[in-house]
Amino acid sequence: MKLQQKRAYKYRCYPTDEQKTILARTFGCARYIYNWGLRLRINAYYKDNKRLYYSDTSALLTELKKQDDHPWLNEVSCVPTQQALRHLDKAFRNFFEGRTKYPTFKKKRNQQSAEYITSAFQWNNTQLTLAQRQQALDGHRHQGRC
Repeated sequence: MKLQQKRAYKYRCYPTDEQKTILARTFGCARYIYNWGLRLRINAYYKDNKRLYYSDTSALLTELKKQDDHPWLNEVSCVPTQQALRHLDKAFRNFFEGRTKYPTFKKKRNQQSAEYITSAFQWNNTQLTLAQRQQALDGHRHQGRC
């Protein structure tokens, strides 16, 4: 049996002012969806005595994006928002398996991040193109791996 090894690399990007705004919006949407999903799960458990899973919150996210009061969620790629729900699901699994504390809400003042799966970005030696973006980010790869 041959094992497949995954690798992660760190990249330093140099976004333009317009790209900084887009990235900030993406970080904000990912954080909002994580907190929204956490609130949904807490309410479902304490009010309805029901446990929600990734598939449940993902279906509810689709409905949330259709509402008139959340049009800004459609301005960013769906990949980071779905990944935020996956991270939340993993946080709950880790909690219930006794590996970590109960998941907490993400804050704007802490480190901001958004995760893209392999098919949602393209790296071309010195440029990174993210899903739903025409203009690439300039950058370079750090020497070491994560």
